[in-house]
Amino acid sequence: MVFNSIILFVLGTVFGSFYYVVGTRLPNHESLIKPGSHCTYCNHALKWYELIPIFSFLFLRGRCHHCKQKLSKEYLLYELLTGILFLISYLKFHFSYAFFVSIILASLLVLIFITDFKYMIILDSPLVISAILLFGLRFYYFGLANAFLNVLYGFLSFLVLLFIGYLGSFLFKRDALGGGDVKFSFILGMALGFKYAIMALIFSTFLALPYAVGTLLLKKDNEVPFGPFLVSSAFIIYFFIEKFSLIFYLF
Repeated sequence: MVFNSIILFVLGTVFGSFYYVVGTRLPNHESLIKPGSHCTYCNHALKWYELIPIFSFLFLRGRCHHCKQKLSKEYLLYELLTGILFLISYLKFHFSYAFFVSIILASLLVLIFITDFKYMIILDSPLVISAILLFGLRFYYFGLANAFLNVLYGFLSFLVLLFIGYLGSFLFKRDALGGGDVKFSFILGMALGFKYAIMALIFSTFLALPYAVGTLLLKKDNEVPFGPFLVSSAFIIYFFIEKFSLIFYLF
């Protein structure tokens, strides 16, 4: 178990490094392949020893080896975050259906945090890939009928958030939800099921409220990225789903 934990953490940091590249390049319509990994200040092509997640950042003291410019701490943050999420997913679920779903949600959490906070966008490609993976997992573990049932849950969740978005736009005379948020609700339904997806929608508003209030007070900006809070609520509810299920029994 210790060996698996180490491997999953290291694998998570590698994926975190890749997710940061995806999350910063695709919104700017840049290729994931060319140019290769490089310093964004001096365009120095990074050597293999400069690409080791976490270790390279610490070894180089957070600076480019070539131009000595300080590197963004976001590299380290997202590598660590992904590694930790992969690790706790394994410790909670071991190698099971729930583990793989948790990994998918963790990956989306990291990607959406990067793209929505930096560019106010949720990429379509990770959502499409996640939907395919979730369908495949459900089919493998529970059969075709169950897999299509999960697609139905995703579609119902999509319709609910789409309706909320239209209602908000009608009431406030502006876009209340981004298109990416509505699309992500499809993944929400597939991963959690319909009733927990609705719970995640409600829970996400409570997660977003302090940030929204702080943004309005400090920045006087009413644009709040909702995606990070939506995907965070999905991951939290999935990770502690047995505790959230008590709410249904109480009410």
